[in-house]
Amino acid sequence: MFYTSKIQHTLRLPPHLLSLPLDEAIKIELENIFLDKLIANLGLCISIYDIDEIEGGFIYPGQGASTHKVKFRLIVFRPFVGEIISAKLKESDANGLRLSLGFFYDIYVPSHLLPSPSHFEPDPYRRYDVRWTWEFGDTKYIIDGLDEIKFRVLSVKYPPIPIEQAEGSKPFAPMVITGSIDYDGLGPVSWW
Repeated sequence: MFYTSKIQHTLRLPPHLLSLPLDEAIKIELENIFLDKLIANLGLCISIYDIDEIEGGFIYPGQGASTHKVKFRLIVFRPFVGEIISAKLKESDANGLRLSLGFFYDIYVPSHLLPSPSHFEPDPYRRYDVRWTWEFGDTKYIIDGLDEIKFRVLSVKYPPIPIEQAEGSKPFAPMVITGSIDYDGLGPVSWW
């Protein structure tokens, strides 16, 4: 789920940070550039782990900032296919579930990957949502968002950035995780 990735980046260090020790100033600027950003095929940047090497410190003509080549390690969030993760229900609709990890919200469980047979009905507590129910024998198990939901990662996709986005559409998600709860031990933890 979490990895360290080694990155090399040419960094322009703004003059207002030059009063700080060099490694501290570079770490602040790297955090401004990378934290909470998604790098395609790498994952969501969570933290700067450490700085391995700093080279340079050149000031190019016409610039008031020093330029450094920095090698450092990032902690990134990138789940692997087949991984079991616990999340909370963010919303549900006729297409399935949308789950949240608290720091990442683009996890989808489509309706065909819910336990079979499942059906949805209007949620009596939330006007615009639906509530999914799994029927097993004579018992009905409700996915109501009160419990954590365990799901299996089926795919991690990095869709291309759209040139234009239709008005009123959902915001662009640079990383989308598709999951399944159609297996023993998956779904709300209260079921098991």
